Amino acid sequence: MNRRIVSGLLGYLTLFCGAAMIPPFILATVAEEFDGAAAFLLSIFLCIATTFELERFGGLQDKDNVGIREGIAITGLGWLLISILGLVPYFAGGYLNLLDSLVESFSGFSGTGATVIEDVEILPRSILLWRSMSNWVGGLGIVVIFMAIMPQFGRGAMFILKAETTGPTKDRQMPRIRDNAKALFSIYVLLTILCAIAYFLCGLSPFASINHAMTTIATGGYGIYNGTVAEYGNIYLEYCMAFFMVVSSGSFAMYVIACKKGIGVIFRNTEFRTYLMIIFIAAVVVACDLIVEMNSPSETAIRAAIFHVASLSSTTGFVAHDFDTYPPLSKAFLLMTMFLGGCAGSTAGGLKVARIILLFKFVALIVRQKLHPNVINQVKLNGRAIDEDVVYGAAKFFFAVVMLDILFAAVMMFDGIEFVDAISVSVSTMASVGPGFGIEGATSTYALLPSFSKFCACGFMFLSRLEIFTVLALFSPSFWHKSKSW
Repeated sequence: MNRRIVSGLLGYLTLFCGAAMIPPFILATVAEEFDGAAAFLLSIFLCIATTFELERFGGLQDKDNVGIREGIAITGLGWLLISILGLVPYFAGGYLNLLDSLVESFSGFSGTGATVIEDVEILPRSILLWRSMSNWVGGLGIVVIFMAIMPQFGRGAMFILKAETTGPTKDRQMPRIRDNAKALFSIYVLLTILCAIAYFLCGLSPFASINHAMTTIATGGYGIYNGTVAEYGNIYLEYCMAFFMVVSSGSFAMYVIACKKGIGVIFRNTEFRTYLMIIFIAAVVVACDLIVEMNSPSETAIRAAIFHVASLSSTTGFVAHDFDTYPPLSKAFLLMTMFLGGCAGSTAGGLKVARIILLFKFVALIVRQKLHPNVINQVKLNGRAIDEDVVYGAAKFFFAVVMLDILFAAVMMFDGIEFVDAISVSVSTMASVGPGFGIEGATSTYALLPSFSKFCACGFMFLSRLEIFTVLALFSPSFWHKSKSW
């Protein structure tokens, strides 16, 4: 691995992190939030100082290319470094202790949206903006956004894109990697602007509209009120949010193609159609369950079902009602949608619908092969044959997610958390949802977790955002040694 290249690009990333802190710093200065302004000024200085130190040991040359090991190191270490720098405003401003600042930063950049702050309404607007920005920057991907606005890295840049984008397949819509990143970023910005305008028309203030638009499109879920969406009691806002959360759960690559070939691309996409079918069935079941078991009025039950199925399946985690009080069947369906997540290539977390489709088709293929051993069958998605490596990759990822869910739940039970609560928090964290059931329910926060569990949660959020194997590769001893296999 070329450490000079890694160090040089990490230096650019930390400078980018410092630049992202300028808007909250300006807001703090204008609003005379002196503690916040001082905290952001210190944070920007630390980012610049870190950039200079990294550039002392590295830098890019004209003929440099990023290989697979460099791509993994830049993505993994870049996320880790920026998440650590991102905690400084919380800690330096005196709003949180060091551990809670770390959790809040990791949760923000990973798009988990789980908070350790029990009363966000006492925070200055600059810190609220920084929380939302951390969601937004982390939603599409720190490195993807960085690639979209910075010069080309060389032909090896595809390894960086592969290391950060989510899903079993990595489709490219344009020949050049930077053009691909720019197209994804353009769609991301456009959807954020449209979302902010829609929220403003629903009655939100400009500040609330911008913050909630960033966290909706990023499927992060940070809010500016303790009750998040429930604080507004706005029917139109809930339906509007549900729409944009579902949109954000679709593949952004699919939207890029739709801009070139027409909107029909979206409705012909197997994964997105399957995702819509899943949330429709889940919403119908939850609505009927609320009407029968809780005697909820039909409109209220339907609205609550649509909103929370959209919120949890997209892994946004917005809360309009206390779904922790729902009947067991509704909770089971919400937990299922939480685990599945959105589409590959979206900002949503979870297992991804594409992997579920591949796994079901893979099982069906094995059954057909048992019945007709001489017939050659292939797993197909969107009319295209999928390589065996991709199918086996989906199976390996599913196994890794289940094992890590069990491991994190075991860690929390060891730390004194009840079995059901541990399972809920584990699934919620690994799926990047935020709220769950029990100790970390719709109206609760990560503040109730013991310190050791909070620290471990940071690691599991890091694992889930980079889809596990990118991070695990960093812990392989052979990764750091010179080897032709890399």
